[in-house]
Amino acid sequence: MKTKSLIAIVALLLCAQGTVAQPKARLKAQAEAEKKSETSLSERAKAQYTAQMPAPTDVVWKRDIYRTLDMTKEKNAALYYPVEPLGDRVNLFTLIIRLVADGKVPAYEYRSDGNELFTEDNKYKVTDMLDKFYIYYEEKDGKLTIADSDIPSGEVLSYFIKESSFYDQRTATYTTRVTAICPVLHRSGDFGSETTKYPMFWLNYDEVSPYLGMTPLMTSSYNNVSNMSIDDYFVRSLYEGDIYKTANLQNKLLAQYCPNDTAMKAEQQRIEKELVTFENKLWGIEEPDTTATATDTKAEKKSVRSAARKPRATEKKTENSEKKASVRTSRQRKSPSSSKASNSGQTLTVRRQRR
Repeated sequence: MKTKSLIAIVALLLCAQGTVAQPKARLKAQAEAEKKSETSLSERAKAQYTAQMPAPTDVVWKRDIYRTLDMTKEKNAALYYPVEPLGDRVNLFTLIIRLVADGKVPAYEYRSDGNELFTEDNKYKVTDMLDKFYIYYEEKDGKLTIADSDIPSGEVLSYFIKESSFYDQRTATYTTRVTAICPVLHRSGDFGSETTKYPMFWLNYDEVSPYLGMTPLMTSSYNNVSNMSIDDYFVRSLYEGDIYKTANLQNKLLAQYCPNDTAMKAEQQRIEKELVTFENKLWGIEEPDTTATATDTKAEKKSVRSAARKPRATEKKTENSEKKASVRTSRQRKSPSSSKASNSGQTLTVRRQRR
């Protein structure tokens, strides 16, 4: 009897522990879910705040272009200023570093080949990245805090971006969109040596674009209204960037096969023209033939020059013919045979009269 009572007591204690443990497990799971929702947007929110649609994977034509955005150029200044936060306005790098530090957006290592690789193995550990580029931070309860004065946004004087231009046969549309972005630090040595560029990390634009869509941007010094977001700025291609690489089989930069700056500039123009030509051919737009135009212009100039000379030559020929005609006329008057020669084309009949 005692044994049965002991078993019953043990069973009741186990049930009581189960009832107590179950709410704790649910609360822990709920807390983790809330923490996750705080650090990332839902799929619905991502679709709401980004203006860019995901790129289809089954397109018939695609061209990947890598560009350098120089922040000292006027068209790109909207991404650089203000260097330090001013009210609700922050520049692009300040926004990016906050998102990465909060764990909302993953940063991917910039590899030696310069290509982006958005895999789990290539993700940066945030503290390792901050230590690598000497960005001071404080860590408390697993949360990183970076003061605005410690964010080196003034040293990020350029960005690398990757553009994908593609033709979607399903919708019959030609689209150019940004797919990756990389901030580049410009730092000089302790003794004022030459400035060195340090590419920091790659960001998947699809992962960061919803946050860019929530950040206002002032693009004009004349109109100070922030009437668009950073995402709108990229989607509308309002930036200005020089091509430094295209996706190719040998993964070569333009600088690796262009012997000098002049050759690189010509190669950049050739690639830009290829993109424009392809799009024009899609819509049946005929481009002007610059070679034919130059030839036609040359021919027109030649004909104008010959036409300018022709009246003088004609006048000389006319004068010479008039002189020759006057000489012949005078000769005809002096020589009786000349009259016969002049009337050789006519048949004359002479009859002698009888006396």
